Amino acid sequence: MEYDKLLDLPKQTTDKNKSFITKLKKKKPNHIDTIFQQKHEEVFEDIDCLKCGNCCKTTSPVFRDVDIKRIAKKQRIKSVKFIETYLRVDSDGDYVLKSSPCAFLDQGDNSCTIYNYRPLACEGYPHTNRKNMYQILDLTLKNTEVCPAVAKIVTELQKENNMDKPGPRKNN
Repeated sequence: MEYDKLLDLPKQTTDKNKSFITKLKKKKPNHIDTIFQQKHEEVFEDIDCLKCGNCCKTTSPVFRDVDIKRIAKKQRIKSVKFIETYLRVDSDGDYVLKSSPCAFLDQGDNSCTIYNYRPLACEGYPHTNRKNMYQILDLTLKNTEVCPAVAKIVTELQKENNMDKPGPRKNN
């Protein structure tokens, strides 16, 4: 994988991605979850997040109360001190990081120093393999501007234009 080209993908595809996501929101395809999950698996076979780390370098996850308590406990500090040190309240009333890059990003290798107890939002990122994708299409569009993998997933779905076709059923 040529990561330099991949890192440019979000910038190159913004307008097309916006148009595609808008169409998806209007169509409400029945098999959107399956198709996104399949493309997610394909793309992440070739992409190593540690070679990018753009999400941790440029954005913040939402820190829920349970995340704050868990991380503060592991850091051996009080939740109040954790909040004072690392977080602020955003315009939606959520706790987010005060600054970027993430204080827990090891910039040497793009690893997470709190990986085993990171926020749920980080654990699920980039959210392209989850259920109810229709509900988070706006977030997915936003993530195409941050995450080259999401940009690639959406770009490839546009090329395939298969949002009306059912994918193979998965047994749960």
